[in-house]
Amino acid sequence: MSKKHDAIFDDVLSGLDSPAPNSERAGARFLKRSTSIGERMTGERQEKTLHLVDPARCRMWERHNRDYALLTEENCRDLIDGIKAQGQQEFPAIVRRLDGSDHDFEVICGARRHYAVSWLRANNYPQYRYLVEVRDLTDEEAFRLADIENRDREDISDYERAVDYAEAIRLYYGGAQKAMAERLEVSPPWLSRYLVLAKMPEEILNAFASKRDIRERHARALKPLLSNPEQAAAIMEEAAFLAQTQARAALGKGAYIDAQDVFKRLVAVAKPKAKAAKVSSGKMYSRSAGERGIMVKKQGRQVHMAFDADLSDACLRAAFENYLKARKS
Repeated sequence: MSKKHDAIFDDVLSGLDSPAPNSERAGARFLKRSTSIGERMTGERQEKTLHLVDPARCRMWERHNRDYALLTEENCRDLIDGIKAQGQQEFPAIVRRLDGSDHDFEVICGARRHYAVSWLRANNYPQYRYLVEVRDLTDEEAFRLADIENRDREDISDYERAVDYAEAIRLYYGGAQKAMAERLEVSPPWLSRYLVLAKMPEEILNAFASKRDIRERHARALKPLLSNPEQAAAIMEEAAFLAQTQARAALGKGAYIDAQDVFKRLVAVAKPKAKAAKVSSGKMYSRSAGERGIMVKKQGRQVHMAFDADLSDACLRAAFENYLKARKS
């Protein structure tokens, strides 16, 4: 039960076993209760009914924008410790009722809270239960509610958000990016960046230690490179190598490659390599046949000459003159 509801019950019950208050205090309390009732009747105040339930009776909505499989004790540790410190879950999850199911509720917002309470109950804290608020929502309303709650949270990854948006634009907005942007109250370019990430090839995603590590800015930079067949081939080859390294690290064989290094390596292999200047086999110019002289080689737009250090000035001069004659011809 929330602190707000605790306060209401404390106020109602406090007078049952205590001496009668003086008239001034009684009048103030009556006025406060009358005002509260009046607000409820006029619609200026809404009361929410919260429930404490067994998390096992709740399932994730299939369109939940957080990948439940990616939740771990480590990335939920702050929430687990917070619930233990407070003695309760502070903020309710948003759920819908289910009929004819093995579960009673469907979680729209609150996957991490569900994981944290479930973890606590499975690890010697059976007294904790899952605090939920039940709402009647359409799928599109549920999507927008979950997006509003999680848009600014750093603990939901760009990739999870991108996948959620890509699925929503298909299901609720007929593929119309502008319509979806208007409903979410975001700009079309902002939305587009996440849709680009959602289309990243699986090979690229596997190059990262976790899909949660890839950012929309990574996808934005890689998109034009992947549109070039030659650059795309180089990126995919490097991605496959990186994926093997990450897989070995997952088995304890070596270290993971962090996200920024993965990104740098993928971009680096796509850069066009400078072509080595062609070097000719060279030609010997000398004063006369059989004598030593100057070896002349052309490399790109440059001409390189080599000759023995002890070559006489007369031989060097005659060889160079023969080179100049050949050059003019």
